[in-house]
Amino acid sequence: MPEVAPMLIVCPERARAEVELVGGRLGCPSCEGVLGPWGHGRERVLRCGDGARWWRPRRARCRECAGTHVLLPGVALLRRRDEVSVIGAAIEAKVAGAGHRPIAERLGVPKDTVRGWLRRFIARADAIRAHFTRWAFVLDPEVGPVLPAGSGIADALEAIAVAARGWVLRFGPEPVWRIVASLSGGVLLCNTSCPFPSVR
Repeated sequence: MPEVAPMLIVCPERARAEVELVGGRLGCPSCEGVLGPWGHGRERVLRCGDGARWWRPRRARCRECAGTHVLLPGVALLRRRDEVSVIGAAIEAKVAGAGHRPIAERLGVPKDTVRGWLRRFIARADAIRAHFTRWAFVLDPEVGPVLPAGSGIADALEAIAVAARGWVLRFGPEPVWRIVASLSGGVLLCNTSCPFPSVR
């Protein structure tokens, strides 16, 4: 299985992320070092709810361990061409009982793409639930139990909602699926070779 370049989720505003990178304010996800600029990845299209956008991922290199990383904007997930909010809308619709074809039609995304997202989410539901439950308790130590919601994917979505609530209580309002991208390190729908980042 090929190695996956470590990812670091940054704010979606490119100029602000660049200032943080150049100013040495981004920590290395692999060690305690500081990241510095290291070129760009290839330009690609990100399909968003309001149309397609071109973007070029920024690369960074740690000044301590020399590891390289891709800075993924908080609106995207690793190896996905669609904005995280579009993927999130599909997951929410599936939990509400919709099938992949009507979801795809409503979102304007190919049905095979939606089916792939949903299959991956279902396959990783237990790991997603566990990861976001840990985050819920880190973000809000006084949170009550994350109650079962009726199915594996519903339980995973419930854990996401509770963790997002903890984020909002601690840091202020932010779109839920951007919180999900950040807390998952961009690997929400990756295969098992892309483990979730540690919860700190």
